[in-house]
Amino acid sequence: MTKNTANPQVIEHFAKDSSHWWDEDGPFKPLHLMNPTRMEFIVAQLKAAKAKTILDAGCGGGLVCEPLARLKYDVTGLDADAQAIKIAKDHAKLMKLNINYKCELIENHKEKYDAVLALEIVEHIDDWRNFLKFCLNRLNKNGILVLSTLNKTAKSFLFGIVGAEHILGLVPKGTHNWKQFIPPAEIAAFLRENGFELMDLKGITMNPVDNSFALSDRDLSVNYILSAKRS
Repeated sequence: MTKNTANPQVIEHFAKDSSHWWDEDGPFKPLHLMNPTRMEFIVAQLKAAKAKTILDAGCGGGLVCEPLARLKYDVTGLDADAQAIKIAKDHAKLMKLNINYKCELIENHKEKYDAVLALEIVEHIDDWRNFLKFCLNRLNKNGILVLSTLNKTAKSFLFGIVGAEHILGLVPKGTHNWKQFIPPAEIAAFLRENGFELMDLKGITMNPVDNSFALSDRDLSVNYILSAKRS
């Protein structure tokens, strides 16, 4: 029997804030601030791979799907939170964007794509390896995976949990569990075991003075983003 990739408690945690996905000062403010930097990396990888069809696995309210749709990519967004999908559909309609949103788990989705995005999601999944196997299986022969998450370091605990959740209140308390943060070396090893290799790996750093984010070649200590293709 296939193990379900979704944790009902995690879905419930995010669902209570789903109506605020497009509130730039709301509970998803860090993702809004980080989005331009994530998009810089994502679009560069998609162009290099000549990708056209994109699956955003764990799309939430569509913060990444919408800018990709504006760039004329064929975008599908999946999420286990029905409320988030409703918000995503309503906002896309308001913006006059054609995006295929589905409230569906990755293991139940059968289409294949030129690129699969797994952004800020694996740290919320009990068995991230199982989830990523499904992501890899949704790729076309020359398809790429783009993944972003949090490293498992003392600094990520300080910034990602103590600072973001308890001091600054940038995200609701209980959003992250440091035990589920993943070092990039573990992701890379998993990819190699499954016939994939890293294409690119960058840190995503935050400037606390103006809350801006930037890509870094050296600092992977908190957030990082990577791309991978078949070996």
